[in-house]
Amino acid sequence: MLYVIGLGLGDERDITVKGLEAVKGSERVYLESYTSILMVSKEKLEEFYGKEVIVAHRETVESQSDDILKDADKVDVSFLVVGDPFGATTHTDLVIRAHELGIKVKVVHNASIMNAVGATGLQLYSFGQTISVVFFTETWRPDSFYDRIKENTTLGLHTLCLLDIKVREQSIENLMRNRPIYEPPRYMTVNQAVEQLLEVETKRGEKAYTADTLAVGVSRVGSDDQIIKAGTLEQLVGVDFGAPLHSLVLVGHRLHLLEAEILRENAVDLERLNFVLKHDYNIDK
Repeated sequence: MLYVIGLGLGDERDITVKGLEAVKGSERVYLESYTSILMVSKEKLEEFYGKEVIVAHRETVESQSDDILKDADKVDVSFLVVGDPFGATTHTDLVIRAHELGIKVKVVHNASIMNAVGATGLQLYSFGQTISVVFFTETWRPDSFYDRIKENTTLGLHTLCLLDIKVREQSIENLMRNRPIYEPPRYMTVNQAVEQLLEVETKRGEKAYTADTLAVGVSRVGSDDQIIKAGTLEQLVGVDFGAPLHSLVLVGHRLHLLEAEILRENAVDLERLNFVLKHDYNIDK
């Protein structure tokens, strides 16, 4: 049996009882390490589980999945995913491959940023399409997400922005020379994401959002030291959200009074927030 197990968002204790039982009964335990990160070390997981944990990098999961699935038709193998198992398409590919090999699969779900973003006070059924914001480079500054945001904006819906992480990435030179040398991990901050979003709006000029658009920046959701701050995009550029992981929500115009009240509780600048709520959202104090 292949168990695909969500670990939640915080630390080693966020695994479900069902997931923990599967881990303890597995012959091999893999930890997917590139679509997200947990806020504790692999060693902390091993201590809590009482099992060795094998880190599975991108190339292992995407190119060497048969190694993970080896003998899974005879013994139990656990594949651990930060958040929920189906938060990334890579994990769907692994399940499909297991089915092709006649291996039974059991999925154990958990919290992910896709539902924990409700901690912002914004109602989940008022969210539109989720978008990803990747690190810009000197030669590659993609803006395909802009059209999705514009569609959400037209409908008055909130937009969850998932921010890029770079783990075990190689420089172009090292790739060309086939040298297994990796760059230090990078995790996009709310500040970087906002700067890139505003750059794209300046280029596109279609008013999908502006510097005065309300947004909520979050970091380390699900942990004891999570940060949630609401303000305009321009204001969030200057907020220190601390250690990763960060996410960003653009607030849609179909904002409910109760949602606005929670935004006030997390306001960077309450006076400015109230002004924008009244001026742009028609919500008074």
